Amino acid sequence: MDSNKIAEIADVMESRGLTRVRVEEPDGSAFELERAVREAAPAVVMPQVVAGTAVAAPLAVPAAGAAAVEADVAAPAAPDPAEAEPAGVEVTSPMVGVYYASPAPDAEPFVRVGSKVRKGETLCIIEAMKVMNEVAATADGEILSIEAADGDLVEYGSCLMRIG
Repeated sequence: MDSNKIAEIADVMESRGLTRVRVEEPDGSAFELERAVREAAPAVVMPQVVAGTAVAAPLAVPAAGAAAVEADVAAPAAPDPAEAEPAGVEVTSPMVGVYYASPAPDAEPFVRVGSKVRKGETLCIIEAMKVMNEVAATADGEILSIEAADGDLVEYGSCLMRIG
């Protein structure tokens, strides 16, 4: 496994608030990244091959990096009352998977910010276990915001977009 790919997945986890991701490679190997919600850095789990079977083993996280992140966690900013209640109806991910904004890599996205949608209309696709699952609008309205980027790993219940 390429260490750059692992770092990229760890960055996506942190930016999306994911606590655990399992990646299976085409060659059958697999690895997991996991981080505690209150802890400073994700615990990285790398595969080790034991008698032809991949077995996960944790890697140590440098203490200096952990201290730097703990400083950020220790002083949270006071929430702005205007930001406390986001506008619109939240469209959430029905499963863990990869978010796709369009039906094909070279196709136009299903919706953009400002698009008018009707209840039941396809908004995006979540790929899980090589199956493409359409996510439909839960209400009529206009797309106020799109919270996920094409190709992002999304977690069950994470906000994908808002309809107002």
